[in-house]
Amino acid sequence: MAPGQGLAAHTMRRTPTPPLDLHADFDLDRHLVSFDLRQIPHYRFDVVVLGGGAAGSMAALAAADAGGSVALIAKAGLGESNTNYAQGGMAAVLGAGDSLDSHVADTLAVGCGLADVEIVTRVVQGGAAAIERLVGMGAEFDRQSDGALDLSKEGGHSHHRVVHARGDSTGREIQGCLREAVESNPDISSFPQVFAVDLLSDPDERIIGVLCRTARGEPVTFAAAQVVLATGGAGQIFRETTNPVIATADGVAMALRAGAAVRDLEFVQYHPTCLYIAGAARVLISEIVRGAGGVLRDRHGERFMPDHHPAAELAPRDVVSRAVLQRMVATADTSVYLDLSDLDRDPHRAFPGISRICHFFGIDIGKDLIPVRPGCHYQVGGILVDPDGRTSIPGLWAVGECASSGLHGANRMGSNSLLEAMVLGEATGRAAMAANSAGVRLEGTVLHSHGQPKPTPPAEINIVDLTYSLKSLMARQLGVQRSPGGMRDALDKLAFWRRAVGALTLAEPRGWELANMLAVAHAVAVGALARDESRGVHHRGDFPEPRAEWLAHLVQIPVREGDGPIRSLRLERTPVGSAFAPQ
Repeated sequence: MAPGQGLAAHTMRRTPTPPLDLHADFDLDRHLVSFDLRQIPHYRFDVVVLGGGAAGSMAALAAADAGGSVALIAKAGLGESNTNYAQGGMAAVLGAGDSLDSHVADTLAVGCGLADVEIVTRVVQGGAAAIERLVGMGAEFDRQSDGALDLSKEGGHSHHRVVHARGDSTGREIQGCLREAVESNPDISSFPQVFAVDLLSDPDERIIGVLCRTARGEPVTFAAAQVVLATGGAGQIFRETTNPVIATADGVAMALRAGAAVRDLEFVQYHPTCLYIAGAARVLISEIVRGAGGVLRDRHGERFMPDHHPAAELAPRDVVSRAVLQRMVATADTSVYLDLSDLDRDPHRAFPGISRICHFFGIDIGKDLIPVRPGCHYQVGGILVDPDGRTSIPGLWAVGECASSGLHGANRMGSNSLLEAMVLGEATGRAAMAANSAGVRLEGTVLHSHGQPKPTPPAEINIVDLTYSLKSLMARQLGVQRSPGGMRDALDKLAFWRRAVGALTLAEPRGWELANMLAVAHAVAVGALARDESRGVHHRGDFPEPRAEWLAHLVQIPVREGDGPIRSLRLERTPVGSAFAPQ
């Protein structure tokens, strides 16, 4: 595709979208736990940021730079996030022969018609400045012998534009620099090992703070006129995932309970190459390895990707994931195999992190085939936000993987997520602090109590077993390939499990995580069944091709019963690039 061609094509596709008159049952209490805020200690800040990854750290830094007090709350340590596990790199237009138009066009093409050209352009234009800012923080990216940044190429990219650190440790390098910047900023107070349970709202449903639980098990509230969700993804909903154990969809679930609109949750990206060792946690084998010349083979040694896409192993991730799954089925094998034996460099030196992990399992990546299979990698949809991160609920913002910004469309292009976190994280933090200084204050606001403890149910529920059942169900029936019967069965089981868990008095993080995962899994299934087409990472056997009426976003809006619980989701089809007007 020629530079600029994707922009024109995208603009031409903005046509009226047929309305969608559909509701889905969706019982959801306003809060996970009962509480009396008169008995809970609380802290006051101008802005509270939930999440310590790249997006949350950038939002906190930008908010602090704008002048004001910021609380950064992290579920685990400040270094534990999806950012820390990002191997491939961060995309930015820096090299000769590349152009902003080309990066925009590539992103739009991978987004399969649903990426917003204005958001894509804004994020891509911020790439060089974001790299410069990280270097200023001390980030040490890989360089060539002449000192120039060593740029690699990944699936969907038409040029070498991916910056990386120590081959496959880019996320760790970026996370480390941002963590140091956060911890050294006097206007940011960090609270690691604090679990955010629920958003708090005033009688007008404006968000005014967060109810949390400390590592010692004590309840505490953080009151703020602006709350930013940067809580990452939902990979733990699925059995096979590259995500850390903390990625349990908490931010999206909290937003749903507060009544915020979500968008395109049916789009869940699987990464095609996760190290597969039975009984071991799945480990990402970065796309940068295939960019360096690694090829995929089946159990018979046959290379199969050239039969599926002209770009072979560097095809978009959804294409490679489906091809891998099809070859696993055709060869009756539990994986396919990544072959690095023909690389023009020493793979142990180029990819030390991957080499070290594989060596632990007795695999020499220089000569042995690496068993791989697809695993859930990225939540493409999320909380609906405007270009500055505002959600549909006053006082609530979202950025990063938990948000639907319009950058990714129906399929995320590799190494665009760290770019999004840096560019939009800064924009959201700055906008949140500006909104706070515009006159929104908590003085006089009454924080209300909520409910009474639920009665003890007549039967016990095994939280661990139910969590595994959820993950297995989602992997089977809402994974790489989907069918209407499988999705309907999943909805029935999810509704049944949610009723059972909803009857419990949940008092520990593991139970809260399960409730969050069940709620978001349900919304994923609702969206997947409603979108009766195949597009990007959403692939249905009964509708294997895209449909013109679905060249649109699918928005799910919680419908509350008075000031009580949510009883349904209203589904709306909205045009790509349409204006979003927060309340």
